Amino acid sequence: MDLSKKKCKPCEGGIVPLNRNEVAEYKKHIRDDWKFTENNKISKEYSFVNYKHTMDFVNKVANLAEEEGHHPVIHVYYGKVMIELWTFTINGLSENDFILASKIDKL
Repeated sequence: MDLSKKKCKPCEGGIVPLNRNEVAEYKKHIRDDWKFTENNKISKEYSFVNYKHTMDFVNKVANLAEEEGHHPVIHVYYGKVMIELWTFTINGLSENDFILASKIDKL
């Protein structure tokens, strides 16, 4: 399954977050360096040679997030970006998080 070909669907809540087995299945379809945290998030760090490259990446992620209607938390440092994904309305992970992770990795 190529998650990068899917589109995020609006989530107003009312659905159950993915369980551990479902998360494990979805993780097979994104890069291995995405980490699952116990607080039901996935996160990944990206490194860059300088601030300009860092900000170029952040702007691409921001544009992608707007297109998808699903927004990550982005921590920006001089040569590093940390992305955290989860679906706030359900306080856990949904398919949207894995779709966006897959698309971010293709930037």
